[in-house]
Amino acid sequence: MSNKTILQVENLKVWFPIKRLFKTPLYAKAVDGVSFNLLKGESLALVGESGCGKTTLGKTCLRLIEPTFGRLIYDGRDITHLSGKDLKWYRREAQMIYQDPFSSFNPFFPVRRILEEPLIVNGVKSKEERINRIQEALQEVKLLPIEDFINKFPHMLSGGQRQRLAIARALILRPKFIVADEPVSMLDASVRVEILYLLKELQISQGISFLYITHDIATVKYFSDRMAVMYSGKIVELGEIRKVITSHLHPYTEALIEAIPDPDPNNRNVERKVIPGEPQNPVAWPPGCRFHPRCPYAMDICRVEEPPMNEVESGHQVACWLRIKK
Repeated sequence: MSNKTILQVENLKVWFPIKRLFKTPLYAKAVDGVSFNLLKGESLALVGESGCGKTTLGKTCLRLIEPTFGRLIYDGRDITHLSGKDLKWYRREAQMIYQDPFSSFNPFFPVRRILEEPLIVNGVKSKEERINRIQEALQEVKLLPIEDFINKFPHMLSGGQRQRLAIARALILRPKFIVADEPVSMLDASVRVEILYLLKELQISQGISFLYITHDIATVKYFSDRMAVMYSGKIVELGEIRKVITSHLHPYTEALIEAIPDPDPNNRNVERKVIPGEPQNPVAWPPGCRFHPRCPYAMDICRVEEPPMNEVESGHQVACWLRIKK
């Protein structure tokens, strides 16, 4: 893993307008002030419950959604408001692995055509070169023997095989950055670790940077280097995987870890203290910390002022008043 930053996200906000007849429009603040750096060859896990803005953030980093505020710097180049032909180079370097591979494939295309399509769109004119790259991609994701898969249609593949095909399609253009949006959530438990190990192997061999989106902390230790915990559109804790799991600083991180079966057997003897519940409505957030209605440690300041991101120790940041020295 390099020390050079490939993606820099600065105070990114994505607000969707909610129009109301004869009234001032409101905004659903899906992403509301997110900042982080992704290093070359690094895997950053983005963890949080459903509806917290993870997928919106991932799609915005790929410029599939237009940012409302903030900046996106990719490999030293500002891509925040690029569009059309100016983004074509970025489309080759940044790819996405979707949660449901079956719905992201054309059911009338065989495997060969699915993998050939991005090559044709990006100007690879030689048919021989396209075939060679298709075979290389199938080899990399271990869909072997190649002749048994290259003419099959998506419905003829198992869930694990379809996900391998989705990975092959993401790799076919040799990207430097991939957003993996819940890539194993629809697979059997026996297949999940296998797919994550495959992604890790490809990350190391090709130096790809990953933004791994998930709600399952139990899988991040197999794949990611750092973890960002997201709640109601904001990152509330960020740090190295082992530190966040064993020495978590934010009450919401504690709630996530206590809610899963077994992220770390050595960290299961803590009595659950965080009050469960639904995330706040992004249109009607209460003042102060967004987590305070569910937090048993809430203080007076938590109800009136939102905590800033604070680096408690090197590489470990948290947005919580409990961790800010007065």
